[in-house]
Amino acid sequence: MLITDSCVDFNNEVLGDDTEIKRVPFIVTIDGNDIIDKNIDTSDLLSKMKETKNRILTACPSPNDFFESFKKNAENYVVTISSKLSGSHNSAIAAKDMFEEMEPESHVHVFDSKTACAGESLVALKVKELLAQNLSSLDIVEKVNSYISQLKTLFVLNSLDNLAKNGRISNYQAIIGNLLNIAPIMGENGQGEIVLKEKVRGKKKAFSRLVDMIGEAPVDFKNTVLAITHVHALEKATELKAVIESRYPFKDVIIFEASGLSTVYADNGGIVIAY
Repeated sequence: MLITDSCVDFNNEVLGDDTEIKRVPFIVTIDGNDIIDKNIDTSDLLSKMKETKNRILTACPSPNDFFESFKKNAENYVVTISSKLSGSHNSAIAAKDMFEEMEPESHVHVFDSKTACAGESLVALKVKELLAQNLSSLDIVEKVNSYISQLKTLFVLNSLDNLAKNGRISNYQAIIGNLLNIAPIMGENGQGEIVLKEKVRGKKKAFSRLVDMIGEAPVDFKNTVLAITHVHALEKATELKAVIESRYPFKDVIIFEASGLSTVYADNGGIVIAY
């Protein structure tokens, strides 16, 4: 069974529904109210995020949450957000140890995606594809780990406000950045950490630069799938897909709708790409 935390985004056509993938939810806390990231109304979530002046908190699934998801299957493959960004991976490992001790014939493998959002969604998709090929567990683990090592993730935020509310940057930095119309291009650093790649003045220039950055490192385009996750920005994501397809011969370009957790960090209008 394919199991993920709720940082994996939504596209039922490629990832399937709840019968094919189990999402173990994070909890988002706004003004003391807990919101379980399962079938979440992201429009309502965005409204609450905009209204609050307080820090927005997120809590990863507990070991027991993952443990419960393992019960009906002897073989489970788990994909989590980067272990450098959350305790979700550690929770899944703890659950694996408990489950395999109780069920010695079972097998659980936990993948640290070393990324998030669109990147983690692609890792989940890779696991699903390999499971359909009836490969051995050893082959699946080897191929997915190789895939993770080559994966790149980049994103452009529409606003810096939420980074401040999440404690990622100071309120002062957010105010100055928004006033100067600075659009940071962020991404993973290969070690599972999110870092600032570049600062660009203006959203249009930022997206143009994002597309350029794809071509600045070797990519086996014909065998590579690119994912675009958007937060209530389908039109923008569709336009970006068209531009990318006109520039690069990717095997496929897939659009995902942001999960609750991705919405918290990417914010309204945010775009994340991974390939």
